[in-house]
Amino acid sequence: MRKALLFVLLAGLALPGLAESTRFWRQSSYPDFDKGTATGVALRSDGELLLAPRSQELADPNLEYLWAIAEGPPGTLYLGGGSPAKVVAVDAAGQTRTVFESKELEVHALASDAKSGALYLATSPDGKVYKIPRGGEAAVLFDPGTKYLWDLVRAPDGALYLATGDKGEIFRIAPDGKGEKFFSSEETHIRALALDAAGNLYAGTEPNGLVLRLSPRGEAFVLYETPRREVTALRFDSTGNLYVAAIGLKAKAPAVPGMPPGQQAPPQQVTTGGISVTVTPTGAQQAVPTPAIPFLAAGGSDVYRIAPDGYPERVWSSPVELVYALAFDAQGRVLAGTGNAGKLLAVDSPTLFTYLHKAASRQVTALARAANGRVYLGTSNPGKLVALGPELAAEGSFESDVFDAELFSQWGRISWQSRAANADSSVQLFTRSGNTSNPERNWSPWAGPGADPIGTPVASPAARFLQWKAVLRQTDSRTPGLSAVSVAYLRRNVAPTVEKVIVQAPGLAVRGIPLPPQMTQAARLELPPPTN
Repeated sequence: MRKALLFVLLAGLALPGLAESTRFWRQSSYPDFDKGTATGVALRSDGELLLAPRSQELADPNLEYLWAIAEGPPGTLYLGGGSPAKVVAVDAAGQTRTVFESKELEVHALASDAKSGALYLATSPDGKVYKIPRGGEAAVLFDPGTKYLWDLVRAPDGALYLATGDKGEIFRIAPDGKGEKFFSSEETHIRALALDAAGNLYAGTEPNGLVLRLSPRGEAFVLYETPRREVTALRFDSTGNLYVAAIGLKAKAPAVPGMPPGQQAPPQQVTTGGISVTVTPTGAQQAVPTPAIPFLAAGGSDVYRIAPDGYPERVWSSPVELVYALAFDAQGRVLAGTGNAGKLLAVDSPTLFTYLHKAASRQVTALARAANGRVYLGTSNPGKLVALGPELAAEGSFESDVFDAELFSQWGRISWQSRAANADSSVQLFTRSGNTSNPERNWSPWAGPGADPIGTPVASPAARFLQWKAVLRQTDSRTPGLSAVSVAYLRRNVAPTVEKVIVQAPGLAVRGIPLPPQMTQAARLELPPPTN
């Protein structure tokens, strides 16, 4: 009898249905698509894939960092970076030549005079302002006697304004090279400068993330205090709005504990603009200096828009990415060069942004726009010059992340939602599959294309892992769009296995094994007490 009851019990445990039903892998949002890899394709924050502006690497200046771009004579760009401190001229064909090199570590700012053809540059640390006349040699124009030279802007009257640290000063340099202190702040660094149409100077600071407005007489007014530590870029648009990039968290640097008499604290190394600086405290209870740190590891960043009446509004924010440079595209959208994933984004509105390009380098640290609408990107780690637009790429592709069905699966139909710009634009889908998580390790080749968005059978063989690729094409500068992809699949049924049998004491009830909600639950099976 006990053997018969045990057989009934085991049969009852095997009753719950384990048959698989059709499932769907869907991707239709920004977080879904952000996991993929785009080539010539832009990703909007509302979850649509579009063709990106055409990109081209123009030059390799053989520098690790590029901090500044300035236009020179027609067809010429100047790139400033390091290390060592160097300025490289790039012609229309992408040929490079060095026009300046010095013992300092970096060129952090450039300004050009279109009328005379002169180029001005600022070096760091312990640097100077140099002038290179058209066809001439570089010569020192002004020595501010300060540690860091961060930014240069040229006023309509020919004067230069110089942002410095680590004393938080701004200098005004007359065309003849005579310089004077224009403004002294309580901040450690003046990191960025901009001029408005009325001749007012705007300055971004570190470590309190202030935006200052300075009258032509040097009278200061705090226009906005950002929640961030460091203002890295200031740019005015054509309607007088001031865009502000700010990074990092406001946190005080830890103080070095007091040392016994006659001893010193150990040297500490900090990184400023890619420059490693060893700092040796010399007194008891001396604090570690806190220079601006462009390559912060964390803290995120914001982009703000300050209206002409002074009203500030945050238009973009990230807890991870750091904004190093701002510019505007031909449509008037503000562009932000970021790190440490080397992305360029366009802010369409406070609720919409678009990732336009991902550089091969870790940071996009300099931006400039030409009169024809082309945008130039200067990158760091390593330093490259990239041209973007103004025309769209004729074709682009996007590879999804790898999908794990967890079990060997048959693939059904792939469908998608797309927006065709015209009859000549198209979106095509391809798939590939494999049984390892790495698609480069002996997967099937790409199969397709699928051209029917309502549904196309997946031609890839049954496997555990799957990936799709979209190819977007256009012919008249109007981009198609892709907003959702869905793949049906059926996992192979798995036969149940009995790993353990436990015989309960007489008179105890036996309940079914808990199963997921979508599966049939086991019925309660009660056994009568055994009879002797």
